[in-house]
Amino acid sequence: MSLQLVSAVTLFVGDMARSCDFYQKMGFGLKFGGPQTKFTSLWAGQSFLNLALHEAPETGWGRAIFHVEDVDRFYDRCRQQGLEAAFEPRDAPWGERYFHIRDPDGHELSFAHPLGD
Repeated sequence: MSLQLVSAVTLFVGDMARSCDFYQKMGFGLKFGGPQTKFTSLWAGQSFLNLALHEAPETGWGRAIFHVEDVDRFYDRCRQQGLEAAFEPRDAPWGERYFHIRDPDGHELSFAHPLGD
């Protein structure tokens, strides 16, 4: 038996409507739930990003990494939607082009693509 993929990442959020708006601006598709619910599931390629309403979410828990087809184009899309990244896309010594952005609850998200692909 071998692990094949991460099925879902679940983030605790303080305001479901604000978080749904943020992630849908980046292109995540709504699968279940929505702005007025306590639990929402969003499409992230073949996996899911789940949002669970929590009265006092903790911040700075770590980082979720999502691969995208074109990092620079995805960065531009985020900027066009009024979202601010921590830095512009850059090449990393471990062989990926990436950038980071924080969601409204302070979760750090990384969007990357392997170099040479």
